[in-house]
Amino acid sequence: MGKYILRSLLQMVPVLFLISAIVFVLVHVTGDPVNLMLPETATEEDRAVLSKALGLDRPLYVQFGLFLYNAVQGDFGHSFHYGQSALPLVLERLPASFQLAGAGMLIATLLAIPLGIISALKRNTYLDLFISGLSALGKGMPNFWTGIMLILLFSVILGIFPVSGKGGPEHLVLPAITLGAGIAAQMTRLIRASMLEILNQEYIRTARSKGLLETVVIFKHALRNGLIPVVTIMGLQFTSLIGGTLVTETVFSWPGLGQLLVSAVNTHDMSIVQAAVFVIAIIVLVVNLLTDIVYRYLDPRIKYS
Repeated sequence: MGKYILRSLLQMVPVLFLISAIVFVLVHVTGDPVNLMLPETATEEDRAVLSKALGLDRPLYVQFGLFLYNAVQGDFGHSFHYGQSALPLVLERLPASFQLAGAGMLIATLLAIPLGIISALKRNTYLDLFISGLSALGKGMPNFWTGIMLILLFSVILGIFPVSGKGGPEHLVLPAITLGAGIAAQMTRLIRASMLEILNQEYIRTARSKGLLETVVIFKHALRNGLIPVVTIMGLQFTSLIGGTLVTETVFSWPGLGQLLVSAVNTHDMSIVQAAVFVIAIIVLVVNLLTDIVYRYLDPRIKYS
């Protein structure tokens, strides 16, 4: 397992290099930041001076080489919009995104596991149809629409929760539900399918024939194996939450990484975009590695060579 972890960490290096190269090229071909930093009345001389000061007059491969050299040292340049180093700005927003993504995943897990188990145990009953219909509805609703509907109902009409911003726990409820609803729907369907398959296995019938309590059969023997495919979804969804909270953060004005990234793209703040994508890529790779480790814990038969 130790060799697998070490090899996975080493494999992250070329992946991060490739992601950095793609983002660097995309950022540089989508527009000239000098045009955004200077007023329309600026002369060509002013543009040339600023371009030289930013190093944008050099060939692209030279700029990329300097970017990599500095990035290895944790320096992604300065944000011209905020006037600060890019990486600290990104890391400063990261806890808010983790808080939102973690709350969304917690809500999804607390909903999906019991609903998935109940749906499997009550297969082809009205309760199963109700849960399946609820899952299909949750999966089909886009995040921004769910968020707007929640704001309309719980903030505007009932006045229970604040519309936007970050403060006490009450500010977290609606955006977390918005993020968690879609994931809960997907996980519920997956747990139901996984549990249906496992409940028909021979070792489950053997456990029941021994007279074990149904709760022991379900939670000790069936659920553990049933969670293996769910862990995959949880890992993938958590990484997508970190990188994809931009819609929810924008709807609820949540000061996280997604909102910062949207703002940086709109202002063509290259340093922020590059630092944010780099950090998100590292999070995705680390979470994928942790997912593999959890696999091994859930099913000791899994071997990594």
